[in-house]
Amino acid sequence: MPALLEVKNLKKYFKNPAGMLHAVDDITFTLDDGKTLGVVGESGCGKTTLGRTIIHLIEATSGKVFFEGRDITNPKKKELKAIREEMQIIFQDPYSSLNPRKSVSEAIMEPLIIQGKLSKADMLREMRAIMDTVGLAERFENSYPHELDGGRRQRIGIARALALKPKFIVCDEPVSALDVSIQAQIINLMLDLQEERGLAYMFVTHDLSVVKYISDDVMVMYLGNMVEKAASDELFANPLHPYTKALLSAIPVPDIHVSDERIIMQGEITSPINPKPGCRFMARCQYATESCGSPQKLEEYSPGHFVSCCRCGEINGAKAII
Repeated sequence: MPALLEVKNLKKYFKNPAGMLHAVDDITFTLDDGKTLGVVGESGCGKTTLGRTIIHLIEATSGKVFFEGRDITNPKKKELKAIREEMQIIFQDPYSSLNPRKSVSEAIMEPLIIQGKLSKADMLREMRAIMDTVGLAERFENSYPHELDGGRRQRIGIARALALKPKFIVCDEPVSALDVSIQAQIINLMLDLQEERGLAYMFVTHDLSVVKYISDDVMVMYLGNMVEKAASDELFANPLHPYTKALLSAIPVPDIHVSDERIIMQGEITSPINPKPGCRFMARCQYATESCGSPQKLEEYSPGHFVSCCRCGEINGAKAII
């Protein structure tokens, strides 16, 4: 049986006066039903662009995307409408992603109106059921986004994403704009929805603690490239790429008796415009040698643990699976 989502060698380049900006460069992964793939990395690494390219908010430069075994890389207009019933997105900012002129009920019903399969009475029933599912009280039906707090606004965004009963949702930093206590509520809501509906998530974030809690697998991106991918527990217990190690060292430890061993990255960030074929982390890596200037290959060092670093075995005393 094919994976729910399969992405092969996906690339997204943007034209720039100085050349081509490589936002997403040769990304390959699969995602199964009911699973969560966490995508992490610094701002500007291509996380959000990857998610938007997969669901066709922007079109890919090259590569393939398969959904339930169907090639959806270049869909026709009618096919795209059907695809969007199965693939949705929760945006980062719950305020700017909502129309300030639409009430809560109108915002949630909008996808159902565009779909055009239900009567008005059925849409109202469906809207109220979704509001109840995401924890929005009925009294907020006629409220507007500016009258609600960030947590309730994000619940509207989740409700809109759920309206068409999708199987896959791109979660684009859905809790980064919220208070910590509200973050926990929203994350637990998303986990409950995943269990109830068998949803698959691509969870884009820079918060490593959130990723560890919610993800089954984690993919680390750096300037458009995937540098490491593994099961969540494996990645946090045994990071192999120097960039992943530096990211994980930045997680604060809530114990005064444990000393922080932060890895401070030095050097300039490589330009994503017309990058050279070698490792893009080379300029900031303490282990970099001349060999890092050659094209890097994604290799498997333990079952399901992939790393793109020519010095990985030497640094970690590990051997790639052949």
